[in-house]
Amino acid sequence: MRGLLNHDPDKVRVGAELPLGWHWLYFREPLRQSALGPDGHEARGAFMPPVDLPRRMWAGGRLRSLRPVVVGEAAELRSQVTDMVEKKGRSGRLAFVTVGHTVVQRERRCVEEEQVVVYREAAGRAAASATSDAEPAAPEWQETCRPDPVALFRFSALTYNAHRIHYDRGYAQGEGYPDLVVHAPLTALMLMDAAARRWRAPVRDFEYRALSPLFVEQPVRLAGYAGTGGRTVEAWGPDGRCAMRGRIRRSPAAARRSVSPSVGHRLRSQ
Repeated sequence: MRGLLNHDPDKVRVGAELPLGWHWLYFREPLRQSALGPDGHEARGAFMPPVDLPRRMWAGGRLRSLRPVVVGEAAELRSQVTDMVEKKGRSGRLAFVTVGHTVVQRERRCVEEEQVVVYREAAGRAAASATSDAEPAAPEWQETCRPDPVALFRFSALTYNAHRIHYDRGYAQGEGYPDLVVHAPLTALMLMDAAARRWRAPVRDFEYRALSPLFVEQPVRLAGYAGTGGRTVEAWGPDGRCAMRGRIRRSPAAARRSVSPSVGHRLRSQ
């Protein structure tokens, strides 16, 4: 992950603090090929509920650091589906599934996460919006990156993510996208990494929402904005639309709302 984000990959040591969100690299469960659905994800009904909608997207979530995850110590991930809501949108039926995750070391909670996945109906090509978003204010900092197919492949491999929209162009186009889709969690990690570098402080509490997809080989502008109660980071696509908006809170200790500790799915990693 350090190499993918263009940092020195050799500067990893036992006892270091794992950046927020990097637990997405761990706790990956090997699956038989026959256990995968047509989109490349685990077939529904094992852990995720048996939603009958074919298209899956990572819609957003929140990450909170209660104490650092320490590299080199055994850790446990405790996960459960906490909510499922069906809605009717402009594109048809939607099902929002919320999954709660807790990373534990030495029986102490380190990271709490709420992750929202949305399932949608099969559809034709997504309609492009004729309007662009108005930027709220001049950013305090900004930088541009251009995720290429190699970056998408490396992130899929690191996170054991076989979702075909990230590497199978024909499949992605059949889902209504013009090209390969940049992973929403990769966008979130790029925003947190840029924020940590630019503001010279690790991110401890991050709430984010994916607003529109980003596509391979297209420029992505990352921007940070100062605020009174925290800081905002955004990822902008070349079409003038905000693709992801995140909020970095100044005082994570004041917002330690617990994920339910009951366990629905448990994996170990060391």
